[in-house]
Amino acid sequence: MKYIKCFISEIPWNYSWYYSAMSLVESQSEDRQSEEQVRYLQANSRELNSTFGYPNNTIKTSRYSVFNFLPLNLFEQFQRLANAYFLILLFLQLIPQISPLAWYTTVIPLMVVLSITAVKDAIDDVKRHQNDNHVNNRSVLVVMNGRIKEDKWMNIQVGDIIKLKNNQPVTADVLLLSSSEPYGLTYIETAELDGETNLKVKQSISITSNLEDNLGLLSAFDGKVRCESPNNKLDKFTGILTFKGKNYTLDHDKLLLRGCIIRNTDWCYGLVIYTGPDTKLMQNCGKSTFKRTHMDHLLNVLVLWIFLFLGGMCFILAIGHGIWENKKGYYFQDFLPWEEYVSSSVVSAILTFWSYFIILNTMVPISLYVSVEIIRLGNSCYINWDRKMYYAPKNTPAQARTTTLNEELGQVKYVFSDKTGTLTQNIMIFNKCSINGIIYGCGYDKNGQKVKVSEETEKVDFSYNKLADPKFSFYDNTLVEAMKKGDHWVHLFFLSLSLCHTVMSEEKVEGKLVYQAQSPDEGALVTAARNFGFVFRSRTSETIIVVEMGETKVYQLLAILDFSNVRKRMSVIVRTPEDRVMLFCKGADTILCQLLHPSCRSLRDVTMEHLDDFAFEGLRTLMVAYREVDNAFYQAWSKKHSEACLSLENREDKMSYVYGEMEKDLMLLGATAIEDKLQDGVPETITILNKAKIKIWVLTGDKQETAVNVAYACNIFEEEMDGIFIVEGKNDETVRQELRLARNKMKPESLLESDPVNTYLNTKPQMPFRIPEEVPNGNYGLIINGYSLAYALEGNLELELLRTVCMCKGVICCRMTPLQKAQVVELMKRYKKVVTLAIGDGANDVSMIKAAHIGVGITGQEGMQAMLNSDYAISQFHYLQRLLLVHGRWSYNRMCKFLSYFFYKNFAFTLMHFWYAFFSGFSAQTVYDTWFITFYNLVYTSLPVLSLSLFDQDVNETWSLRFPELYDPGQHNLYFNKKEFVKCLVRGIYSSFVLFFIPMRTIHNSMDSDGKEISDYQSFSLIVQTALLCVVTVQIALDTTYWTLISHIFTWGSLGFYFCILFLLYSDGLCLMFPNVFQFLGVARNTLNLPQMWLIIILSVVLCILPVIGYRFLKPLFWPADVDKIMNRIHLWTRHPLLPPTQTKLRHRRPRRSAYAFSHKQGFGALITSGKTMKDKVFKKNNFPFKK
Repeated sequence: MKYIKCFISEIPWNYSWYYSAMSLVESQSEDRQSEEQVRYLQANSRELNSTFGYPNNTIKTSRYSVFNFLPLNLFEQFQRLANAYFLILLFLQLIPQISPLAWYTTVIPLMVVLSITAVKDAIDDVKRHQNDNHVNNRSVLVVMNGRIKEDKWMNIQVGDIIKLKNNQPVTADVLLLSSSEPYGLTYIETAELDGETNLKVKQSISITSNLEDNLGLLSAFDGKVRCESPNNKLDKFTGILTFKGKNYTLDHDKLLLRGCIIRNTDWCYGLVIYTGPDTKLMQNCGKSTFKRTHMDHLLNVLVLWIFLFLGGMCFILAIGHGIWENKKGYYFQDFLPWEEYVSSSVVSAILTFWSYFIILNTMVPISLYVSVEIIRLGNSCYINWDRKMYYAPKNTPAQARTTTLNEELGQVKYVFSDKTGTLTQNIMIFNKCSINGIIYGCGYDKNGQKVKVSEETEKVDFSYNKLADPKFSFYDNTLVEAMKKGDHWVHLFFLSLSLCHTVMSEEKVEGKLVYQAQSPDEGALVTAARNFGFVFRSRTSETIIVVEMGETKVYQLLAILDFSNVRKRMSVIVRTPEDRVMLFCKGADTILCQLLHPSCRSLRDVTMEHLDDFAFEGLRTLMVAYREVDNAFYQAWSKKHSEACLSLENREDKMSYVYGEMEKDLMLLGATAIEDKLQDGVPETITILNKAKIKIWVLTGDKQETAVNVAYACNIFEEEMDGIFIVEGKNDETVRQELRLARNKMKPESLLESDPVNTYLNTKPQMPFRIPEEVPNGNYGLIINGYSLAYALEGNLELELLRTVCMCKGVICCRMTPLQKAQVVELMKRYKKVVTLAIGDGANDVSMIKAAHIGVGITGQEGMQAMLNSDYAISQFHYLQRLLLVHGRWSYNRMCKFLSYFFYKNFAFTLMHFWYAFFSGFSAQTVYDTWFITFYNLVYTSLPVLSLSLFDQDVNETWSLRFPELYDPGQHNLYFNKKEFVKCLVRGIYSSFVLFFIPMRTIHNSMDSDGKEISDYQSFSLIVQTALLCVVTVQIALDTTYWTLISHIFTWGSLGFYFCILFLLYSDGLCLMFPNVFQFLGVARNTLNLPQMWLIIILSVVLCILPVIGYRFLKPLFWPADVDKIMNRIHLWTRHPLLPPTQTKLRHRRPRRSAYAFSHKQGFGALITSGKTMKDKVFKKNNFPFKK
């Protein structure tokens, strides 16, 4: 057979239409630009390249520097309206004419709040700087002046020529010049870019591949490159290399991107094109943004409301003061003279307005934000300390990398997840097989009974095979026994697996084989054949060497009928040592069933039953078949094949026709079942999250078949679904029709003009606007590829896309670029009032993680970039249910209880001044002792509310996970919103009214037993503040549902501490030593002995608390929410434990799905048969003597 040796650029690679179409769309959009930007550079000419101002290779993920930290951090902090409010208040307190309080009462708390937040932000940013420095200071080899020099990554500049070695990450985006492999080939892994672990190949152009590793030639290389400006398109690169007066076309097949790993290549040289922030990896990373929770935004709105309410009260009191001064104060100046700067009652009223503004500032005390930070820090520590989220194999605990988003974890509605390395372990395992109608791979105990395979199940002993892979596990000894007995069909089956593939083999140490496969599936199949006695040892362009049960045999490779997405199969034609021509084929069952010989019908039916069983278990399947070919037929076919290869017109069609002539009348051998091993607990986790009404979307760069198969295995898709829609349109109109057809089936009325959402959208609301939830008539799923998504994300289709996908229970987006992942998340954030969470483990997930409200990084197989850019880091996907349903829900509930109680107690505290103003001539006099004002939020009520916010649990973690429905209130923000805030305000007004007027009317004109009057200001002040403290303490006791020893100490101890410190502050000694500071001499001793005081306290507590108790008792009875019903069930089960009902798992027969185990787009067949992957020196070096 004649072999054609040509460069890859000349081989008709059938790349998927997705990538070519994406390039077309992008080129059309760029053509619309008025001016195209172009990058110019010259190799080995730093002086020339520096004139263009290209950045160096330094990357920066940190937000601050030493110089901008203070102003930038303060700017971010003062975006909190409350901080700005306190700053204004500080300036007002510096004016002595209006300030009844000292300036330091605001400065010190404000400085503490700003400092705590700044220190926390600084620590977070220092960690980012450390990571940046670690990456930037990696070493790389640079060609300079005929020598190899070691330098740091950050010092690499555009135009440098660098040397990369095997298993080394690529430093920058470089143009491949030459490599250790023939014809300038270089193998790479792109897991950090697109999530795929498939082995990919790049090739340099012929003129530079001749440079090889000659340092003299490389240093003298002065080629000039003109290429496109930096962009985020991973699959697109266009440029022209000019060298020795000739131009050479450049494309993305010749570009090694930063983030790739060199594999199976000893060394390669590359010309740096893009550096640092210009690299495609960094262009896809997105910007670091300051994330703020929905609660922060709500607090800003509420602070504005309070500010207006406060202004209104101050205005009313100022008017009251003006009226009082005009009618009474003006004539009372002999006793209360006006200050010199007060010329009239109007001036006095204006000054009083600002005085009351300062006095009533406790409506929003600055301690609110100190407490919020402490609560968030405490809940973050719980996440860090949770041993149930500690992953022992990697010694990695869960990590809250931010302390500002904890309560947001309890409000998540949409989870956007990567697939490879996040849902799966990225490990393919040969799980089962069917050979000649017999299933192998089930586990059996010592009595021969079938058992479920687990870690305790005894593994097959492969010690008899010296070339076996020690990491391979199998649990069915019957297959090994069949091998040893010489079962013809079993031998032929594994011979097929050892020959029909494009795997590369390395054997640097004799007997230690390392396989480099295009996809992990192929590697798993060849490894399985290796362990069962058919060891693929090495290959050339014309031979394959296999060790069969210890005997070395050489097969002549006649042809490879390569895999493609269209064919969904691959075949090899070999000549056996016995001079027989054999074809071995493996592929999707939907394809191979049509190619089988009629005599295989009964075996086919049995095998298809086995495939159904494999599909039910979520395994990836392939059918295996063979055909013995007559030598004369092969010779005639070979001529047709050569003519088709040389054809310039309709080459692909002719090749397909020729392949079809050979791949027919196949004899079925069996089927393989590979497990794309999921992470532990993934299906159960997704089921629980779905019960919590959290929708899971999978955004992956992998192919559709693989993603869909994993979706079924993970329970994102279910067989009971009413329908699954596939959007694969190749233009915007087709995509629109597909989306509308899907919406028509899910909710037909959504297409009518009378539909409320359509009516709302037809009004053309101004941005930002929110699209309300739409409820479909069943459970549906949707699959969309990256190409169609590119059209759907356009402005005129994005709302169609969003409305359709939001009605689906599960969504799979495949073949996506990193930027598209972020765009989908941003689309959801823009039009839906929901909390989004993105979870991934690779650099290709960073932009998505940064775009979501909450980013979760998994420390997985694809590096640390996702974790380092995340808000929370976990080691396993199944920890997500605990992060959300336990820590997230507790944090949300605690924060809501804290805010409700905090606003209530401060409204009740502050509004007493308002009522008192009507009895003090609106003179801006405080109703409380100054020390009580100082200690109220700082000491008396701080510990009880912190105890509530750090330790409270409505139900324990077991019930939280058993009833995911308890998560629902957080998604709708039911526990603290504007309505709940108004309730707090009304309760505060009512309580302050009761707490003021009950003591006022009780002690009015009252006398002690000795006949002395007790209605003095100091006694009244003490009674009011004591009653207030008792009421808010009983209120927080009612709010507490989980009592601990600390809760009791903090709650009742704070009240006891108040009475203790009361006698100290009002003691004779302090009052005599500092009469200007401690003025309530003997008040505590006299007032606490009054029976009227205790009557007031009891009456006030009853009147303030009774309505709350009544509401909480009646609401579940007459207006029960779903959560109330669940809580009743929990309380019932707690009192009367019942065994949970045994759930029988019904087995539903899944419709057969083609889950063929190829995860690459195009095979290496043309490369192998062309001989380009081979080197004579390699064969000589690895030519170990075979034992026969």
